[in-house]
Amino acid sequence: MTPAEIIKQARAHGARTLSEHQSKQVLAAYGVPVTAERLAVDADTAAQAAAEIGFPVALKGNAPDLAHKTEAGLVEIGLTDADAVRAAAARLMAKLPPGGNLLVQEMASGKREFLIGMARDDQYGPCVTFGLGGIFAEALGDTVLRLAPVSAREALAMMDDIRAKALLGPYRGMAAVDRKALARAIIGVGAAALAHPEIAEIDVNPVIIAGDRPVAVDALVVLKTD
Repeated sequence: MTPAEIIKQARAHGARTLSEHQSKQVLAAYGVPVTAERLAVDADTAAQAAAEIGFPVALKGNAPDLAHKTEAGLVEIGLTDADAVRAAAARLMAKLPPGGNLLVQEMASGKREFLIGMARDDQYGPCVTFGLGGIFAEALGDTVLRLAPVSAREALAMMDDIRAKALLGPYRGMAAVDRKALARAIIGVGAAALAHPEIAEIDVNPVIIAGDRPVAVDALVVLKTD
């Protein structure tokens, strides 16, 4: 399905947000690098998907309007074999909301986490955010803002404007981040917002740096209610 079709279908069903998988499908269409993942409907299909992706994997509950999966106990990580996936799937399926399914996802490994976001301002339109991500994002508040569309030059400048910019270079044995790839992700979030005025907000957090490449591990697209 195209991003427009995904959004239209979600709105037709009265969803306030896209599912994580739908959100990533929309963002990937605009150049945001996302995790390799498969949908599953039961323990056996989850185990099969995990084998196709390659262990270890993460398993998540997946449904529209499911914004706080961790708090709801709908995320299990570091699953190393099919039996572990089946057991985790059984636990998650007992907690899933009606119409939900399972998302089997590659485990992206990296110590550096960033965020990319978008909020639509009534006066200025889509405003794109970049900054330090992960569990400390709100506490540290190390973010910068640009209006969409974001150019390549602006995206690269955003990286230099955060206080934690040293993390983007070679750091404690870690390779320098592929800034061009990260810039494409920032640009892509702005492009998605401009292409789809039905989107109210976008939250991509964390963007983990795996080696030197950025990958969106979680994403949420919030739709307008009007």
